[in-house]
Amino acid sequence: MSRRQLLAAGLSVRTIERRVEAGRLRPLHQGVYAVGGFALGRKGTWMAAVLACGEGALLSHRSAAALWGLMRDRGLPVEVTAARGRRRRGIAVHEGGIVAADRTAVAVIPVTTIARTLFDLAEFVDESTHERAFEEADRLGLLRIADLEAVCARGVGRRALPRVRRLIDEARLPEITRSALEHRVLALCRDCGLPMPVTNVEVLGYEVDALWPRQRLVVEADGYAFHRHRAAFERDRVRDAALQAAGYRVVRLTYRRLIREPDAIAIELRRLLASSHPQHDGRAGD
Repeated sequence: MSRRQLLAAGLSVRTIERRVEAGRLRPLHQGVYAVGGFALGRKGTWMAAVLACGEGALLSHRSAAALWGLMRDRGLPVEVTAARGRRRRGIAVHEGGIVAADRTAVAVIPVTTIARTLFDLAEFVDESTHERAFEEADRLGLLRIADLEAVCARGVGRRALPRVRRLIDEARLPEITRSALEHRVLALCRDCGLPMPVTNVEVLGYEVDALWPRQRLVVEADGYAFHRHRAAFERDRVRDAALQAAGYRVVRLTYRRLIREPDAIAIELRRLLASSHPQHDGRAGD
């Protein structure tokens, strides 16, 4: 609790001092106290940092992402956005305006919204870390593209803008059918001079999208719409494990990867097709 909250609750300055002396209030930052002798925990540390930074401060950036469950808390200084920066031990303060639409609370901790958190995060983590946080927000059902666009509209000129807009554009790619994904894989093989696979063939009782029988290489074209359901996700993993146990190599290619990095996929497939692999007798479906 902050000193301001304690005073508002009816405690006098002298009462606060006596409780500090008695150990019933433990100072954490100037004007911020832990009540009782319990271990503080990470959420308590986050709340204390927000209170220490004054009225209107919000947990933000990597700390906000950790609170939302978008990335792991790695024990970095607590990140807070406040109207003006104040040096505090263990707190990294980001100065900047926060509009009402960017404010919310999680477990009573004032924090930036998912959209504002993802936008701020883009300026402080590498691209792959940011993409994982974006995808985790989507997986958790927390991602709202309209909210992200509103944050972008308020963030003109900020470094985060190009990266976040690209992720928005990709999130809006239309879902395509499994057959269209398979056609894109075949087109990639033709365009890059790779050996053509056989398609929609049965292996160990499973129908696979593409197979190079001699190299025992399987490619599955993954569409988000086909695998968002947990049961489908689990079935795919069981199938992959069975194929791998039988000596097949399984590569899953997403529509986004096929669009964004076809050259990298071609190099990956060429290396796999050229690499030696134990051969098994029998037909592909044996």
